[in-house]
Amino acid sequence: MSIFDELQTSLQEAVEIKQGKAQASRITRHELADVKAIRAKLHVSQAEFAEAMGTSVDTIKSWETKRRNPTGLAAKVLATIQDNPAFFNELASH
Repeated sequence: MSIFDELQTSLQEAVEIKQGKAQASRITRHELADVKAIRAKLHVSQAEFAEAMGTSVDTIKSWETKRRNPTGLAAKVLATIQDNPAFFNELASH
């Protein structure tokens, strides 16, 4: 099957799902990081956390109040910090 055929099949499946004619064969969900809890466990300020994450204090505040959710690389980094808090020190040193 060519890439075009795969894309065409995928697009048709998406249309059928949207129209309610089919159900998604795979749903991926990721647990949202509790940024405030992660930061509290590390005993760092919002400013320190923002600097290490390479983002603004306002973004950290938005994540902590659940107005916005971390996505992409930020979500992966937060998951890594949650699983391995020592990684934060490595991140903050750069």
